[in-house]
Amino acid sequence: MFRSVLIANRGEIAVRIIRTARSLGIRTIAVYSEADRDAMHVRLADEAHAIGPAPARDSYLNIDRLMEVARAAKAECLHPGYGFLSERAELAEACAAAGVVFVGPPAAAMRAMGLKSAAKALMVKARVPVVPGYHGDNQEPKFLRQKAYEIGYPVLIKAIAGGGGRGMRRVEKALEFEAAREGAAREAESSFGDARVMLEKYVERPRHVEVQIFADTHGNVVHLYERDCSLQRRHQKVIEEAPAPGISPEVREAMGRAAVEAARAVGYQGAGTVEFLAEGGAELKPDGFWFLEMNTRLQVEHPVTEAVTGLDLVEWQFRVAAGEKLPLKQSEIRLDGHAVEARLYAEDPERGFLPSIGRVHVLQLPVGEGIRVDTGIESGAEVTPHYDPMLAKIIAHGRSREAAFNRLAKALAETVVIGPRTNVAFLRALAFSPDVRQGRVDTGLIERELHSLGGTPKPADHAAAARAVERLLAREQSRLSARANARTNERQNVWDTFGSFSLAGTVETGITVTVDGERTSALISFEADGPKARINGERAADCLVVELPAAAIAWRNGKQTWVALADSMAVDVEHLDGSGIVTAPMHGKVLSLDVAKGEAVKKGQPLLVLEAMKMEHALTAPIDGEIVELLVRVGDQVAERAKLLVITPAEPAVAK
Repeated sequence: MFRSVLIANRGEIAVRIIRTARSLGIRTIAVYSEADRDAMHVRLADEAHAIGPAPARDSYLNIDRLMEVARAAKAECLHPGYGFLSERAELAEACAAAGVVFVGPPAAAMRAMGLKSAAKALMVKARVPVVPGYHGDNQEPKFLRQKAYEIGYPVLIKAIAGGGGRGMRRVEKALEFEAAREGAAREAESSFGDARVMLEKYVERPRHVEVQIFADTHGNVVHLYERDCSLQRRHQKVIEEAPAPGISPEVREAMGRAAVEAARAVGYQGAGTVEFLAEGGAELKPDGFWFLEMNTRLQVEHPVTEAVTGLDLVEWQFRVAAGEKLPLKQSEIRLDGHAVEARLYAEDPERGFLPSIGRVHVLQLPVGEGIRVDTGIESGAEVTPHYDPMLAKIIAHGRSREAAFNRLAKALAETVVIGPRTNVAFLRALAFSPDVRQGRVDTGLIERELHSLGGTPKPADHAAAARAVERLLAREQSRLSARANARTNERQNVWDTFGSFSLAGTVETGITVTVDGERTSALISFEADGPKARINGERAADCLVVELPAAAIAWRNGKQTWVALADSMAVDVEHLDGSGIVTAPMHGKVLSLDVAKGEAVKKGQPLLVLEAMKMEHALTAPIDGEIVELLVRVGDQVAERAKLLVITPAEPAVAK
């Protein structure tokens, strides 16, 4: 077994690898960017080395710098985790040149299967059914438009490298093709350093089922059964489970056999995943699935496979890389119960799932029988715009599918994240969805059910806000009492701000507060046991409240409500009032500008594109009018709520 490993990754997967390595007696060497200096994986590793600035291209994607650290730290092997360089053959080759064992497949296998187009061509040659499409090298726009026409709309444009929905666009008609192709290519170049794309026929209501495979250097290949990853949004997996619901022994055997043969065809070694697209419905059919792609690495969702097999896949990776045989034969690998994993993201489901950044003031993750949590953050951590916004994975295991989902729902109810917005409430709603519970899953389910799942704007939680107002007013009362001997005019200024209330008595008054950035009125009564608040007639509800210097955050039912007293925090709410002021919905980079100062625009017209966490977000005009201020340029980094441009309203038409 190895004596040391360099972990070329960050976050929860780096922490996950550290824990298994430590159990095997392997010394762990972490790397970190400037943004991750205080990260959990840095603290847990035996040693850690800085590798560059926050942008991934200057740190976690810098192969030369990683090799420098490997040599300096005398690392015997390198584990790439997933994401970043994990599927780049260049990293495997650099390791070989440096005398460092790469904990992954050979570079040749990565090249054969790491590019979706090449992998599909190989499967066609091997007579494995694939989705109709174009997987060739010709990237000329006119040629690709013609191929899309031949395939028939709707089509999918997909990056040939990488995954996670980046560099992917669904196109409904020919007029939309070119803009979608350009956007997919830009996003692919930014995320994977490769702008090439391929085309596929879009399959209505498909299921996404993948098979975990493992191969050693002695010719042994096994599969560890399948996972269903159909619960996706914008091609990003949200909830995964193992085994897949509605799969018969016949289909399981057929998929497993196909996955094993795919691995053999390229001389694969280590952990990999063969992904299939299957016909939608509650029951999978033996002739109703097609090869989609192969991921030549460990998958984010590998914990559900570990839960139902009782195996440690990272340990298997180390053993295979060290030249050992696979620990078990196919006949010795058993399924035990059901497991489901939910990805906890720093994003706002009610605002189009925009990434959310900032300090994590409170983090409470669930514990209990059948519950596992993989995370790389803790209270006080800073969520930055530089990397994927996943905060944690919550995995539940039970004797049955129903038991696993019940445990997941309970675990999500016990999860608290105060700071960045998260998808906790959305995940819980998904765990209770009747279609999900009955196994009627497909990749379009989330989009169809967005409203019922909480993925569209909802009214503010005024009961939670009222509790936060009470806490803030109680704090103000305590502050005033402590300053009882202060100058009269200082006390009077504070009292006037909050409605000229006295520190005792039951005077009732109205004050202005902000709730999630919107100004509203709160009715306050100052009673013997402290201030009592009502907002829109709703009395304060029991909930967790965290006080910040200028505000308070109330947590209830998986959602947080930000509250400030009128004088406590200057909140720019211009972007909420339907005016022509356009502000940034998240921290990001201005990728393109489609308008100029003085230009006339129509409501809904594209204005600019922001790039945040490797995803593109198009902003459109809120009104008809003229651009009178343009405050940003292409390449600018902007903060959330920063003013970007101003549109003066068009003069109303006068009837003649």
